[in-house]
Amino acid sequence: MQYKSIFVSDIHLGTKFSKAELFLDFLRDNNSENLYLVGDIIDGWAIKRKFIWPQSHSDVIQKILRQARKGTNVFLIAGNHDEFLRPFLPIILGDNLHIDSEFDYNAINGKKYLVTHGDFFDSITMTKKWISVLGDYGYDALLHLNSIINFFRKLFGYKRYWSLSKYVKDNIKKSVSFISDFEGILTKYAFKNGYDGVICGHIHKAEIKDIKGIEYLNSGDWVENCTALVETMDGQWKIISYL
Repeated sequence: MQYKSIFVSDIHLGTKFSKAELFLDFLRDNNSENLYLVGDIIDGWAIKRKFIWPQSHSDVIQKILRQARKGTNVFLIAGNHDEFLRPFLPIILGDNLHIDSEFDYNAINGKKYLVTHGDFFDSITMTKKWISVLGDYGYDALLHLNSIINFFRKLFGYKRYWSLSKYVKDNIKKSVSFISDFEGILTKYAFKNGYDGVICGHIHKAEIKDIKGIEYLNSGDWVENCTALVETMDGQWKIISYL
């Protein structure tokens, strides 16, 4: 499928939970004029704890570089997990590969969007990093439990994948409140700075919605949900689930 632009985030290469092979399949099946990698593409936090780097993770990097060489405009935004890039920003590698902390995006519909990972608008990440790191350990534990739970579900004939970590995120009151606050802070910032909308990642929850007249678009993740945000050639915004 051909798109004007594809936005993906939170692939977390360097972790055992990254769905790198599925992401490769997605890139083979879908092309675009612009590819935006909206942060946390490489998980530096996880690599510091334990180095995990299967061949499929290298294949993702090589595929992206090949696309840039063949003319796709690739924009990489540093997130909190790949913050090791931030001291060197901005970086321009050739004509088609740009790395920065954020970008403006002018869509076919005439609107201007801020493209940012989103961690700068997360008060926990910015002011209490130790809590954020601790939460990262907890998230990994839930992902481990997902594998165990789904093993037993298959034994009892339940074929559909079920995610405990997603259930916690969607149903625990504090988690729901955090997501709502995150969305509100981002859209307020976009409004104050003259944007019509914001495109982000960070919280692993794909979404397209209007918040007080500002479009909020989140590309999701490639750890649990395997989602991408796309702008079609006729200017429509869609979320694609590749699971």
